[in-house]
Amino acid sequence: MRFEASQKLRTGQQLRMVPRLIQSMEVLQMPVAELQERIAAELERNVALEATDQGVELDLARPEHERPIGGADADDGSAAGFERLRELERSYGEMLDGDGPPRARRGDGERDAKMDAMANAPDRGENLAERLLHDWRLADVDASLRAPGAAIVEALDADGLLHASFDELRASAGAAWDDVLLARALRAVQSELEPPGIAARDVRESLLLQVDAALDGRDGAVRADPQALEDARTILADHWTDFLENRLPRIEQRAHLPMARIAAARDVLRRLRLAPGRDVAPEDARPVMPDVVVEYDADRDRYVAALADGQLPVLRVSPTYVRMAKDPSTDSAARTFVAGNVRSAEWLIEAIHNRRNTLLRVVDEVLSRQRAWFDDGPESLRRLEMSEVAGALGLSTGTVSRAVSGKWMQTPRGMVELRRFFTGGVETADGSSAGWDAIRQMVREVVDAEDRGAPLSDEAIAARIKERGISIARRTVVKYREQLGIPSARHRKSHGA
Repeated sequence: MRFEASQKLRTGQQLRMVPRLIQSMEVLQMPVAELQERIAAELERNVALEATDQGVELDLARPEHERPIGGADADDGSAAGFERLRELERSYGEMLDGDGPPRARRGDGERDAKMDAMANAPDRGENLAERLLHDWRLADVDASLRAPGAAIVEALDADGLLHASFDELRASAGAAWDDVLLARALRAVQSELEPPGIAARDVRESLLLQVDAALDGRDGAVRADPQALEDARTILADHWTDFLENRLPRIEQRAHLPMARIAAARDVLRRLRLAPGRDVAPEDARPVMPDVVVEYDADRDRYVAALADGQLPVLRVSPTYVRMAKDPSTDSAARTFVAGNVRSAEWLIEAIHNRRNTLLRVVDEVLSRQRAWFDDGPESLRRLEMSEVAGALGLSTGTVSRAVSGKWMQTPRGMVELRRFFTGGVETADGSSAGWDAIRQMVREVVDAEDRGAPLSDEAIAARIKERGISIARRTVVKYREQLGIPSARHRKSHGA
């Protein structure tokens, strides 16, 4: 065996993404709400980044080393810089020590922009288990049921249903509860906690619990004729499968109920909750905040876009820390730390500028290509690929994708997700194109106009759409019907009372 060492010269190309480019792409992809949180986090982490109502932002047209960083009141010399540090320590001492509430005002009585921006992060609300456990502690139940009942509550899913078995409950709690005790605890949770239907093992049991609560007068949200409630209970208990399959004539025959009473019971069931847990703790759906506002300019007969970033603080790089980074008398370790923060602050401000410019360019291009949607509505949405917009703007398709990701537009036709304007489609009979969203809208319109006594089949829906100059297959109708939550023709059929 012999080992040899040799040297070889090889040329090649490698693509390496520098941190500056990575940050720019991340900021471009952020909706305005996430960008607010990112800025608040950077303001807390980066000592060189400031939020100010009178900040001087970076002039991106000039080289980075020539850009003005500070304002006219920027001081010179390290002595003034250290005096500024001592002032900051006095101003933010309470917040850093944690002995008192953060102060949102400076010593001169003015509000501190950095503190205000950091305080804008939303608080997390209570989840379903936390809310129900609070009520369970106040429930008037036997002491032996407290612990198993709490285990049941903690095992509920977001809909408020219990899918865990008794064995799984015992294993998760590490307790030796028998099935009798767990069954008693389950009944107690179902009867003591609101709204009715909580802790059911499936949707059917949840509906039965809600009907029983309405019959007992414990559910004020469901007011109905007692006969209709009794019939609803009969359908749930004995004819659940036929009801799901809309086989109402079979229920009429087997339950010996006239169709009028079945219709009344069905109306009761429609008012019940399929997911009672959502009423207690709705999903933490963040409010939709528009990134772009589009308005119609009647004088020029065009739609004009503007960024909705008025809630974002004005950022600048602290002139004090810029001078500290350049001051040779500053400790080398401190100078290195401060220089890194200054550089990071500059990159963030530049990334925000790039986000604004790119997003506006993409939106303006969309407005020009999808003008018919703004004039005539969703049925006029044409086919538009991201590659078309990217080619017109001289950008990559990935950049366009990041620019529209998660962004919303406030338009004269309501709040619309920006990605919705990019869609595939088909050619129409007149040579134009129709986007898939427009075809979905056609499917909905055809179904809404049908006779529910004789609903249209999927083939018939495709034929109606073909009459509008668009040919699609039956399986395409099925796919879009399911996406829209439209049941099949058999399930849409309305049986006369």
